[in-house]
Amino acid sequence: MLKGAMMADNDDVTRSPDITLNDKFHSVIPQIGFGTFQIPPEDTQRAVEEALEIGYRHIDTAAAYYNEEQVGDALKATGMAGKVWVTTKLRNCDQGYDSAMVAFDESRRKLKVDVVDMYLIHWPFAAAGFYKETWQALLRLRDEGAIRVPAVSNFLPEHLRGVIDDSGETPAVNQIEVHPHFSQPGNLAFCREHGIVAEAYSPLGHGKDIESEPVVAAAKAHGVTPAQVVLRWHTQEGRIIIPKSKHVERMKANLASANFDLTDAELAAIDALHDPHGNVSADPATFTHSQSWADQHVRGNI
Repeated sequence: MLKGAMMADNDDVTRSPDITLNDKFHSVIPQIGFGTFQIPPEDTQRAVEEALEIGYRHIDTAAAYYNEEQVGDALKATGMAGKVWVTTKLRNCDQGYDSAMVAFDESRRKLKVDVVDMYLIHWPFAAAGFYKETWQALLRLRDEGAIRVPAVSNFLPEHLRGVIDDSGETPAVNQIEVHPHFSQPGNLAFCREHGIVAEAYSPLGHGKDIESEPVVAAAKAHGVTPAQVVLRWHTQEGRIIIPKSKHVERMKANLASANFDLTDAELAAIDALHDPHGNVSADPATFTHSQSWADQHVRGNI
C-alpha cells in the first residue's frame, strides 16, 4: 500500500467533486465517499487502504457497523488520519444526552482521530424519544471542537422539524436511502427547502435500478456503465453518495462517475422511476432495533 505522503503527492488518482455544507463552518465535503456497511472487520482495513490509494478522501462508517477500529487502523497505516473526511454514526442503543457523549468518545478512540468530521444520529429511533436530546449532545460536541459537522441519518421531515424546532439549529446533512426506485421526493424537497444536503446510502439500490430502461439507455449514450449513470444522477442532483465495494475496479469506476454529465431529459427519466414502496432498507417511522452487536448479528448486518 502507498503511505500517506505518497498518496498526497499522487496526481494520477481520480478526485471527487466537493460540496459546501450549510453548517456553522461552511465545511467542504467530498461528494463521493467510500461506504463500509457490511464490510467485515477482517476486510475493512484493506478495503479502506485501497480506497484511499485510489483517491477517495471521504470514508463513511458507523458504530453499528462494528468496523470503526479497522477504519482507524487504515487511517493510521496510511498516514491519512486527520487528512481525509471521516463520518461515523451513533447507535440507537446509545441515544440520550449523556450516553451519546460516552459513545462518541469510544468512536473517536477507535477511529484514532482528534476530530470527527461528521457525526450522525444513525436513526431517529423515535419510539425511544431521545433524538432531540441526542441532537443537543451533538451540538455540544461541535461547540467543544470534537466534531466538525453534527448531522442526522434516516430522518423524515417530522424528525427534522423536531430537532430544528427544539434547538433552533438545522442539520447540515441527512443521510437517507435514495436510489432510482426509491428517491424520497418529499424528503428531498424538505431538505432542499431547509438547506440540508441529502447523502444517499444504498445509492445503487438493487438490480432493477441499474437495469431499468432509462439507466441502460443513458449508459449506452455516454459510453459508461449503468452504475456510473445512477451515481452521476445523484451527484448532478446535488447529493453526496457513499457507494460500497470491496473490488478495486468498481471502487475506481464509482469514483470516476462524475466525469460526464447526464442531460436534463435523462435525469427526469430516472426521477420518474420512483416507487414509494421501492425501499430496500427499513422505514424510519417504525425502525426500533437497538443496533447492539447481538441485534446486528442476528439481522445479518455483521
